[in-house]
Amino acid sequence: MNIVEWAFGKRMTPAERLRKHQRALDRTQRELDRERVKLENQEKKLVQDIKKSAKNGQVGACKIQAKDLVRTRRYIQKFYQMRTQLQAISLRIQTVRSNEQMMQSMKGATMLLGSMNRQMNLPALQRIAMEFERENDVMDQRQEMMDDAIDEATGMEGEEEEGEDIVKEVLDEIGVDLNQSLGETPADIQKAPVNETRVAQAIGGGGGGGNSSDDDLQARLDSLRR
Repeated sequence: MNIVEWAFGKRMTPAERLRKHQRALDRTQRELDRERVKLENQEKKLVQDIKKSAKNGQVGACKIQAKDLVRTRRYIQKFYQMRTQLQAISLRIQTVRSNEQMMQSMKGATMLLGSMNRQMNLPALQRIAMEFERENDVMDQRQEMMDDAIDEATGMEGEEEEGEDIVKEVLDEIGVDLNQSLGETPADIQKAPVNETRVAQAIGGGGGGGNSSDDDLQARLDSLRR
């Protein structure tokens, strides 16, 4: 404790002052309630005394006691009014305390947001995003390589041979032996133009089933080469 606090007391914050006033108001309300209860008990006693004096024929005493009863009831009503006013003031202080706490919370949230904004590095975030995209591409490529290796290990690489087998089956169904046809093909078959073959057929008349078979073979070879 420094000398200023020792001489003038510790300096309180607004929140501490509000709490102090709130406690003082609560204490005052409790004291008012105690005094009101005493006055209400006194009121009941005066009513009994008035009835007793009236029965005994003591008219003067009844008048004095009646005045005391009226005065007591007025005090009770004033205590009620004072307590209501103090309760309203206490409610206002509670509202101020709530607003103060809300302001402190908003202040803390603002400071936190400012600190986060200062710590946020946009170039670093962009760099991280680019690195993530690059690593993701590398992972996709490695996954493709792993898939190919698994296919080779499990025998899935024979799809091309299976496709060739299917082509051979189709050619067998239509009556074409690919290896035999290509093996029996004359080496100089391309040197003879198709037009000359057709002209020779036209000149030779209808002689020939052999020419017809050659034409069929030539047509099949042409279709295979396409």
